[in-house]
Amino acid sequence: MPGTNLTREEAQQRARLLTVDAYEIDLDLSGAQDGGTFRSVTTVRFDAAKAGSSFIDLVAPTVHEVVLNGTALDPAEVFADSRIALPSLPAGRNELRVVADCAYTNTGEGLHRFVDPVDKQAYLYTQFEVPDARRVFASFEQPDLKGTFRFTVKAPAGWTVISNSPTPKPEDVKDNVWRFEPTPRISSYITALIAGPYTAVHSTWEGEGRSVPLAIYCRPSLAEFLDADAIFDVTRQGFDWFEEKFDFPYPFAKYDQLFVPEFNAGAMENAGAVTIRDQYVFRSKVTDAAYETRAETILHELAHMWFGDLVTMEWWNDLWLNESFATYTSIACQAYAPGSKFPQSWTTFANSMKTWAYRQDQLPSTHPIMAEINDLDDVLVNFDGITYAKGASVLKQLVAYVGMDEFFAGVQAYFKQHAWGNTQLSDLLGALEKTSGRDLKSWSKAWLETAGINILRPEITLAEDGTITSFAVRQEAPALPAGAKGEAVLRPHRIAVGCYDLQDGKLVRTSRIELDVDGELTEVPFPQNTARPAVILLNDDDLTYAKVRLDDESLAVVRDHLGDFTESLPRALIWSAAWDMTRDGELATRDYLELVLSGITKESDIGVVQSLHRQLKLALDLYADPAWRDTGLARWTEAALEQLRAAAPGSDHQLAWARAFAATARTPEQLGLLAGLLDGTQVIDGLAVDTELRWSLLHRLAATGQADEAAITAELALDPTSAGEEHAAGARAARPTADAKAAVWAAVVEDDKLANSVQESAIGGFVQTDQRELLAPYTERYFSAVKGVWDSRSHEIAQQIVIGLYPALQVSQETLDATDAWLASATPVPALRRLVIESRSGVERALKAQAADAAAATA
Repeated sequence: MPGTNLTREEAQQRARLLTVDAYEIDLDLSGAQDGGTFRSVTTVRFDAAKAGSSFIDLVAPTVHEVVLNGTALDPAEVFADSRIALPSLPAGRNELRVVADCAYTNTGEGLHRFVDPVDKQAYLYTQFEVPDARRVFASFEQPDLKGTFRFTVKAPAGWTVISNSPTPKPEDVKDNVWRFEPTPRISSYITALIAGPYTAVHSTWEGEGRSVPLAIYCRPSLAEFLDADAIFDVTRQGFDWFEEKFDFPYPFAKYDQLFVPEFNAGAMENAGAVTIRDQYVFRSKVTDAAYETRAETILHELAHMWFGDLVTMEWWNDLWLNESFATYTSIACQAYAPGSKFPQSWTTFANSMKTWAYRQDQLPSTHPIMAEINDLDDVLVNFDGITYAKGASVLKQLVAYVGMDEFFAGVQAYFKQHAWGNTQLSDLLGALEKTSGRDLKSWSKAWLETAGINILRPEITLAEDGTITSFAVRQEAPALPAGAKGEAVLRPHRIAVGCYDLQDGKLVRTSRIELDVDGELTEVPFPQNTARPAVILLNDDDLTYAKVRLDDESLAVVRDHLGDFTESLPRALIWSAAWDMTRDGELATRDYLELVLSGITKESDIGVVQSLHRQLKLALDLYADPAWRDTGLARWTEAALEQLRAAAPGSDHQLAWARAFAATARTPEQLGLLAGLLDGTQVIDGLAVDTELRWSLLHRLAATGQADEAAITAELALDPTSAGEEHAAGARAARPTADAKAAVWAAVVEDDKLANSVQESAIGGFVQTDQRELLAPYTERYFSAVKGVWDSRSHEIAQQIVIGLYPALQVSQETLDATDAWLASATPVPALRRLVIESRSGVERALKAQAADAAAATA
């Protein structure tokens, strides 16, 4: 809509004119149980540097009053789209009062309202990043116009209200009015309100001479599954480590973590009131990898209390620094904090986060880490693998470059100098230059201001006796994808070269060489006349961000011994390289299958095992030669069943293999086993067929036509929760009938009533890799509808549809042609164009990988 998309230039103009003092926000949520709208009254005091005009942001169905400096303005004249015009501001102090009716949402944006099917009670929470505080109160919606916020909330009887400030007792018990103390100076996007009959567990963190109250909240229907002690343990670990490394006291009065329903992201760093998706309250058995992921999320949000909340970016082009810093420090905390349960966190990072970054960096939408953010639409699609994972990878390299002690000394100076303020990247780099003595300007230009990824390859020459006579690292800068901005560049890399030899059947590192790689060819100071190791691994210890290739001799050894590395990180690095080679068409999918089957049985890291399950299934579905695909899938499914039966009873590996098998079972016998596990007529020793696993089994049975609506309804009766409703929506959508697909399309595309999480499940069920022919007619329907969807839905809902329903399974030139025709004729806005081009790139990559796999069959 016109006027809703704040530009950077507009934000800069407003920041030059205005300085915000304080907000007082009164919300009447007493009718929340019935939904609809709520009364919002905002009073904001601010100063104008000179006489002029500006605007304040608000998204509301109705604006009743606008009073500027005591003068009533006609809402019909000053309110349009998402802005209230503020004409004729005098220099100096101003006061604005806005009375409006704002709307509850079911999209996970603004003030989200959810009704728990278990107790029929409504639960509310806010999600304001990037521009959605304006859906709840009038605000200057940009990060550099900080202010204090004082909330007063009227809520239904029996409810609890939580915000950024400590939770008071209700001022008026009858009307249930909660009056919070003002916050420190913070940005509007990290303010928060969570309200409802939530249940709580309380504790404290004890520091040097002070105590910080801690609390965890969730819905009563999840309380039996809440492992509060484990969550508090991770939280306290983070407090200890961050306070030591940051040398700055935790900046808020308390720390609440609220597990909330239908949350779009993993979590959100609201100051002192972090919201977290309640799927992290595990209702069924999960593997240690899930607990590690949850711990990283907890630590990530806690790190934001300093980096993002205490010190905040001036504009969204530095979003990467917020997210990359939180990602790097959360993983470093897991790796290095005393008593951490996840000291292998860098293995997980190499295998999952960096894989995400490598994929993102090879899309036509690739961009520098410090992206050019021209408006809000730009930032909304920029929460990506570059902003999080590539940025964190580069920070890890920066730490190796300047030294960890020097890095954190610079961070400490940065927090002290800029507390409660707004900064740019140059502020942090300046602090790091002072503590490290290094000039970081050229480093920043090479790593933060350019796009794309380098490839490092070993070049080794051997003498007749097998000793190494020369060893160099060749750096390549592949051309950026068509349509990407900028040029490919060579970068400076700090890497380690690991040399591994077989000892008693195990691959053990026998030497390590650390060096700087710069330019196209860098000689490695390898001792002359030394026997060639069995495996030479560039970027051992994962110090830099680059795609790594193995030489032929190392690859030959790895094919037989990948699972025999004694450490998890080198295994993860080689698994990552093999996956990247498969995506690039350098390793045929059928060869990747054999590599995984030969090494996965020896892989001890459960997170790596589960990543391999996902990656191999994706490769078989999208990158395999269609003429061979069924053969490959059959071989994988048989192997998954074999490993399920062989796994230790009750182990994480057994559960992971059960899920992998359930995702791909295809023969009558295999599907019969799923049905038997579901109804209890078949048992695998130690395998607990609990609530979540039951839904996985039923989902596959529904997708293969073995479970009908009656079976889904019966399962929902056993699990009449919000999670059960989402699973049921996915299972119904997965059924292999034209009617089932038409019903999903109507509910998702032609209507807009589904809540965000139910829509997500329905889309996931709709897209089944075994149903390409059934889904083929929806290619044309997608391109006919997608622009209208984008123009008429909220960002989160539209993005789910644009990405989720793109015909990614129709891997053909015809799909590329249809996409190109739409791009040429529809003139989509940049954000929509980006999402469609990224999806198109996936089809193009799949076509190339399929051709490579077909060629391998005749080689």
